[in-house]
Amino acid sequence: FENTELAKWLMYGGLGGLIFGNGFFKPNLSSIVGRLYEPGDKRLDSAYTIFYMGVNMGAFMAPLLCGYLGDTGNPADFRWGFLAAAITMVLSLVFYVARNSRYLVGPNGEAIGIVPAQKAGRESAGELGVDLGKKLNVWQLSLWAVGGVLLFFLFLKGFDGDIIGAVIYSACIVVPGFVISDPTLTKIERQRILVIYIIAFFVIFFWAAFEQAGISLTYFAEEQTNRHVFGWTMPASWFQSFNAVFVVLLAPLFSALWIKLGQKNREPASPTKQAIGLFLLSLGYLLIAIGVKNVAPDAKVSMLWLTGLYFIHTMGELTLSPIGLSMVNKLSPVRFASLLMGVWYLSMATANKFAGTLSSLYPEVGKTKIFLGFEVTTLFDFFMIFVVMSVLASVVLFVLSKTLQKLMHGIR
Repeated sequence: FENTELAKWLMYGGLGGLIFGNGFFKPNLSSIVGRLYEPGDKRLDSAYTIFYMGVNMGAFMAPLLCGYLGDTGNPADFRWGFLAAAITMVLSLVFYVARNSRYLVGPNGEAIGIVPAQKAGRESAGELGVDLGKKLNVWQLSLWAVGGVLLFFLFLKGFDGDIIGAVIYSACIVVPGFVISDPTLTKIERQRILVIYIIAFFVIFFWAAFEQAGISLTYFAEEQTNRHVFGWTMPASWFQSFNAVFVVLLAPLFSALWIKLGQKNREPASPTKQAIGLFLLSLGYLLIAIGVKNVAPDAKVSMLWLTGLYFIHTMGELTLSPIGLSMVNKLSPVRFASLLMGVWYLSMATANKFAGTLSSLYPEVGKTKIFLGFEVTTLFDFFMIFVVMSVLASVVLFVLSKTLQKLMHGIR
């Protein structure tokens, strides 16, 4: 592409489209899954686990297809990977439009996802006894808007002009605050929303460590992992598919496990499952930390270490991510379901930003990096950061789980 300036703005436009598309797609689709079941249905955690498996079938195919087309050594060939992604999304949209009226129906046969304002108002008034005459007044709305702008500039200055970071961190305060200050919320609803916020905070630590898969762990696969298999060198990008493969294989087992435990009244509550997920994440990093300990900087380790990490991380992901989606659906008032799902995804955005910061600690030969007083000189030191961070978050969340269950008022 000869016009580099135009190419740059086309890239920004494409990224902007992806951002807005995901903003509309993910929270609403996740909310729709919950509407397929009756409120209080014990199968909801299992349903979200199966939904999560479907998502990861696409995640499995994407690195293989796009990596095959684009990862050829010629940077220009990545356009074919982007084109393949665009074609599959168009086909998915056509299928969705053609079939949504047939399959997107609630347990009583009612259509899902139409006239949301009227439906939310009717269900809120009928089921929750909320006085819909109460409205968020103009002064409150203006206050949050002004607060958001002030926070943006405050974070912008604090993070040396990092616009993306300023937007994410200010949104993490303004959007949750806007929701929980709504005067139509009852005491029980407000406490349930508070549970979502508290667990979303702990989830940040999970994803900040987990999303090293696309940053430092991919670099580790490229530079310090033996990828030779019977004379063939596996592309480092293919490791990105390992997690998705394990999700597809393990999701049915976890789904069946939750149903089985539920039938025996032994199924852990959502906060406890989240704590287990964080603990499993720490075990994955502990495994690879052991694998790289005392290994020379220029040496390459067996791919079994990285494979084992992805396997354990996938188990942690299945006890945290789909369960979190299910929990948000169960705890959210109907009229705020999609918005609170957006808040949940906002915590993931914060985690990804934090993940980028942590990835900068990846060790370099002859250099010592400092993180909260902890010296990072080797890969063992680097991976131990995630072990300590995840296990501490797991322990604290586990201690808080009983209190959080009380605030959930009967929802598990």
